[in-house]
Amino acid sequence: QVQLVESGGGLVQAGGSLRLSCAASGMIARISAMGWYRQVPGKQRELVAAIDSGGTTNYVDSVKGRFTIARDNAKNTVSLQMNSLKAEDTAVYYCRISANFRDYWGQGTQVTVSS
Repeated sequence: QVQLVESGGGLVQAGGSLRLSCAASGMIARISAMGWYRQVPGKQRELVAAIDSGGTTNYVDSVKGRFTIARDNAKNTVSLQMNSLKAEDTAVYYCRISANFRDYWGQGTQVTVSS
């Protein structure tokens, strides 16, 4: 059984920063891709940022230059540093990992940016 525990969400003013963290535990042989997604009510979940096993990153255009994804392979963690936050970044953020030939999702953490 693999579990993902997210932390770091909350309420912040526009222009502020938050750091999300996700820790994976359990029977994990090897993690390939790790990523962060977000979802607002009535819309599809979208990829925000991803990082592969080699450290190559990918970002949705709307967060480029503001968000940074990083992983710690020794600790099986992935983080998302979010700077210069905007009201449109408000969403529930989910981490996702690809391991053991399947995907696992975190429970989600709310990020609210007040304008």
